[in-house]
Amino acid sequence: MSSVCSVRNSLHVGIIGAGECGPELAGIAEEVGRRLAESGAVLVCGGKGGVMEAACRGAKSVGGLTVGIIPGSDRAEANPHVDVAIATGLGEVRNLAVVRTADVLIAIGGSYGTLSEIGFALKAGKKVVGLKTWEVTGTIRAETPEQALALVNVTCRN
Repeated sequence: MSSVCSVRNSLHVGIIGAGECGPELAGIAEEVGRRLAESGAVLVCGGKGGVMEAACRGAKSVGGLTVGIIPGSDRAEANPHVDVAIATGLGEVRNLAVVRTADVLIAIGGSYGTLSEIGFALKAGKKVVGLKTWEVTGTIRAETPEQALALVNVTCRN
């Protein structure tokens, strides 16, 4: 199998987490984003700050592709590391669009918005790997970014 996938066949990994975070979670998110991009995955997120921005920054540092599904109506609201900004005008309802766009999700920290995304993902039958986030039945706990990526099993889809 080629180490480079077409965008269509790449795994789309949703990174979910709070719009504001401290240095520890930002560092974790940035490393996850970088490793995802190195593996050929497309990073999908809510496109704003905090965990989302840190993950996008990590992905872009190695030339990855980032998609931000933003809550407002102006694509300029996306963080500067988003390649494709989708302005939904849906507010927090956009959380469902993030989940539905992703094949699998990694939750990093987060508050109630992240909790809603975890719930939507589990209801849709999608795998959710959690790093320092809500403990919800059905999620898979990871202790490190490396472990999270191994659990996601980033490969090209058929």
